[in-house]
Amino acid sequence: MNKGLELIEACHLFDLPEDKINVVIHPQSIIHSMVEYSDGSFLAQLGSPDMKTPIAHALSYPDRIDSGSQPLDLFELSGLEFIEPDLQKFACLRLARQAMQAGTQATIVLNAANEIAVAAFLDGKIRLTDIANINEQALNDIQLPPLNETADIEDILAIDKIARHLTDKLVAKRHNRSKRL
Repeated sequence: MNKGLELIEACHLFDLPEDKINVVIHPQSIIHSMVEYSDGSFLAQLGSPDMKTPIAHALSYPDRIDSGSQPLDLFELSGLEFIEPDLQKFACLRLARQAMQAGTQATIVLNAANEIAVAAFLDGKIRLTDIANINEQALNDIQLPPLNETADIEDILAIDKIARHLTDKLVAKRHNRSKRL
């Protein structure tokens, strides 16, 4: 789901439709972001595969500070792999794309449902594999009118509240069913 949420963020930050943003599995975790220009060239941000650098950057922006990460040694890199994600296997990424296509209210529902589902997993109420199913069911079950251009934070919080309430019910139903098995 993290990649799905990053997809949604990128769509909003760069004002792009979801079909203009590709998610790539990069097992080495060396390339953290990449932009393709209209001429076909790419610009990539490379770094050590840990979160210290982006956290340090966020905390010190616009300055740069020593993150404590090991410097990336380009001579030790043997190759970079890129794999297209299987949207059946990575169901939450598929759901994020669907939510972006459906509109802002769906992305709010997906985020809220995911937070409830992840909390339920961490509390031992559901299995890890239930998260995507619960997220999908919440997206399918909540019928909301599109947000209009005058929507404000209260409108967003109302959608979030509805989604959390419904997802709590979905989790409870699944948890009660699993306790009986």
